[in-house]
Amino acid sequence: MKLLRYQKGNLPARQGWILNNKVGPIEGSIFSEFHRLEAEEDLQDIKILPPVLPSKIICIGRNYAAHASEHGAEVPEVPLIFLKPPSSVIGNGDTIILPPQSQQVEHEAELAVVIGKKGRWIFPDEAESYILGYTIANDITARDLQRRDNQWTRAKGFDTFCPIGPWIETDFNPTDALITCYVNNDVRQMASTHDMVFSIPQLIAFISSVMTLEPGDLILTGTPAGVSPLKDGDLVRITIEGIGSLENPVKQERIH
Repeated sequence: MKLLRYQKGNLPARQGWILNNKVGPIEGSIFSEFHRLEAEEDLQDIKILPPVLPSKIICIGRNYAAHASEHGAEVPEVPLIFLKPPSSVIGNGDTIILPPQSQQVEHEAELAVVIGKKGRWIFPDEAESYILGYTIANDITARDLQRRDNQWTRAKGFDTFCPIGPWIETDFNPTDALITCYVNNDVRQMASTHDMVFSIPQLIAFISSVMTLEPGDLILTGTPAGVSPLKDGDLVRITIEGIGSLENPVKQERIH
């Protein structure tokens, strides 16, 4: 089932579900009990919003060996985690803003896990029961600032640096799904989730040994090789087999 957040005109944002390109509202919470109302609204007539508003976004660095290699880095022995601020989240169709502080902003196509219930010290064989579903994420990174700062908060944390969406897919098998990133229809990244160094159950177990996971939290599971710079006017599209496509235009921020 596809779950989303959406807005029609000036009406308040709602949770909903999708059936055959029609959207129906949801009563209740997708993280507890909810009731699906009839899907009558055309998908093209609503604005798709970020599917969740996470309390935190936990990201995994160098979880694809080829990506680590392209940056001359070793694959970590345990998951390498970092955070992006919730203020970096935008939705499908929203604009990625290139900040004036950076001269090298790059895309990073990723599968994102949406946590469905609160958990701490979650064992790998329990991890699946804590997952609501999966969505697509783009871990936008100011690569020059990442190298300069020697830590990643500024490089990963600008506003608009975490596009997610377009929806949450609850019926998804993450073991071998193709991730493809296009910039202006040119393929930049292509790999399978099968190539992850650490599996999703391992990641959930490791992260939850450090911090409590809350409903709606996101885990970005790492990016394949092929990251490349973005420029003003680009269009980035990430497709994950079995979920859909996340598309965002790119614009240079200008300070007057």
